[in-house]
Amino acid sequence: MEKESNSKIESAALPKIKGFIETSFVDWRGKIASVIFLPNCNFRCPYCHNPDMVLCPETMETLEISDIMNRLDRFKGWVDGVCITGGEPTLHTGLPALIRYIKQSGAFLVKIDTNGTNPDMLGRLISGKFLDAVSMDVKAPLDDIRYYKAAGVNVDLEKIKKSIDILKNSGLDVEFRTTVHPRLFREKDIIDLAEQLSGASRLKLQNFNRHAPTIDDSYQGSEPFNEEEFARLQALADRIIHGK
Repeated sequence: MEKESNSKIESAALPKIKGFIETSFVDWRGKIASVIFLPNCNFRCPYCHNPDMVLCPETMETLEISDIMNRLDRFKGWVDGVCITGGEPTLHTGLPALIRYIKQSGAFLVKIDTNGTNPDMLGRLISGKFLDAVSMDVKAPLDDIRYYKAAGVNVDLEKIKKSIDILKNSGLDVEFRTTVHPRLFREKDIIDLAEQLSGASRLKLQNFNRHAPTIDDSYQGSEPFNEEEFARLQALADRIIHGK
């Protein structure tokens, strides 16, 4: 990747940053990561735990990338990489510039979390060797009705399928993820989704967190799957994904 000095990247071209976590052990499997949050999303998932980031990011403080990089400088040799999440990062045309800015230090890998609705941006980032890993949230089995219920909006599933294909053939560290809630998922839904993702390296189920805020207030405090049932569903998905 071509090197650029910080002075050549105008901060105005970079996405606004609305959140930052210095160290996380759960956002990048097998690595210690810092996490940058970008605002706005084109989905309205009822169980989403970042409602302010999605619905009213203008009310949140904007963080300077220079300040974040100064903080990251202290973690060189400890933090493996930076995870860029949201919101939906690929909505921002300045995402490639932000990744270049982070990578200039030569000290950090970069991963993005995406909902897969922008396969053109995803393909550009992969072909340009911007990324070291991707987590894609696949909201539901790939049909219009079930996807609408989980995403809260109508979704162009052809774009979702294209992103899945791009990632399966990318050679990157790729993880497909699905948040499960008893209102939205039964065993058949897990089977259908796992079969549609068959051959992927991993489908990680994420159990709903009843203690976090949600976009749809009726989900907050609702019961997730119990531990035993959740573990059974994850094992079922694993068997199908890996053809066992």
